[in-house]
Amino acid sequence: MKKFVFVLLILPFVVNAQKESKILSNIDKNAEKYNSAAMQIWNLAEVGYQEVESAKVLQRLLEEEGFVVEKGVAGIPTAFVATYGSGKPVIGVMGEYDALPGLSQKAIASKDPLVADGAGHACGHHLFGVASAAAAIATKNWLASTGTKGTVKFFGTPAEEGGSGKVYMVREGLFADTEAVLHWHPSGVNGASPATTLANKTGKFRFYGVAAHASGAPERGRSALDGVEAMNHMVNMMREHTTEDTRIHYVITRGGQAPNVVPDFAEVYYYVRHPDPQEVKSLWERLENAANGAALGTDTKVEVEVTGGVYNILVNEPLQRMVYKNLQAVGGMTYNEDETTFATEISKTLGKNAMALSSAKEIMPYKYRVVKASTDVGDVSWAVPTAGLNTATWVPGTAAHSWQAVAAGGMSIGTKGMAIAAKTLALSMQELLSNVEKIEEAKQAFNEARGSDFKYEALIGDRGPALDYRK
Repeated sequence: MKKFVFVLLILPFVVNAQKESKILSNIDKNAEKYNSAAMQIWNLAEVGYQEVESAKVLQRLLEEEGFVVEKGVAGIPTAFVATYGSGKPVIGVMGEYDALPGLSQKAIASKDPLVADGAGHACGHHLFGVASAAAAIATKNWLASTGTKGTVKFFGTPAEEGGSGKVYMVREGLFADTEAVLHWHPSGVNGASPATTLANKTGKFRFYGVAAHASGAPERGRSALDGVEAMNHMVNMMREHTTEDTRIHYVITRGGQAPNVVPDFAEVYYYVRHPDPQEVKSLWERLENAANGAALGTDTKVEVEVTGGVYNILVNEPLQRMVYKNLQAVGGMTYNEDETTFATEISKTLGKNAMALSSAKEIMPYKYRVVKASTDVGDVSWAVPTAGLNTATWVPGTAAHSWQAVAAGGMSIGTKGMAIAAKTLALSMQELLSNVEKIEEAKQAFNEARGSDFKYEALIGDRGPALDYRK
């Protein structure tokens, strides 16, 4: 009798181990294909809403595995949803694939652009999209082999870097039938802590003046650049009278062509961030007031185009604990000799931010964090229970949006981290598809955190996708 009881007790663990083994081995078996796909997207380095070929790489991966792909969703040519299976539960995973302008870099340990002034994957989205696709495929294979009911959805989400691609997809209701959605992001460390972000609103302020000879007839001119500079000056004074959590930054994208011509057009591009989306709305109104005042004072005209707007991430504690547990089960990475040499050279360029290379093996402690960045994952997290993780696709201590991130993402350190993410996501998706109680627990936490009176209103308003924001 004791032996029989012992068998009953260990049987669930044996079954779970077998499930995990199938999920993980499926990803390992296809590693070469996934690595190749990631490097294709790394070389393409297409910026937001221009990721035509990058989206096709991911679509092909999924179509070849039996997913039905709906392309051009939410009015965005490079957005898509790939679906496999039927019935409930419906579990989603998100993939990004846009690069950043001006950050082209070879996969070497010294700064050297691959293409002069070209774009580069300095946030590792080439890895992001492929790992999520690999997780979706591994989960699909598990569904097929076990006959388990349920649906897997891959959300192809373009233009995360300032284009708010996911916001339009949320606004379109594309996540409405999904029980939970997972995501991940490249990093210099491995972690799955509950982390929120800053809400963000972005836009371009375009000033129009009157051109004239700056020396021969200055009285006939009205400088659009004066309008931009007057606005910037007022906003910089405004900083003293905002909360400490506020972040405001800008670049002058157009300031004129020649010093001896009074500029008749100038443009400044602004980001406003805060932990509270409502405070972001209020701050943006103050920016518009400054712009209107600047135009009045310089006798110019101003137009405002809101190009993006995202919520902060709404943390879902039950989902995060599950993802963290699965990341621990997968574990970190160990560098081989070539990777150690590469990482050592990269570390020398990081100064005081460099970390021990052994950090890539470790899983960061589970603790609540506030990330001083913004992502359109935030809007998804207010629409459906959402959780994510980071893996060490970059040399420990590397900052996002740096040439060092592009370099590591273009070689085996990046793809090793990608595999860790894919395996963690796949294990988490399988767990949700086979455990309704975990979904209910996540939904309860979601409803409590969001509040019964919450009504979603996108920070971008009702505008269409800003498809040309990178042009």
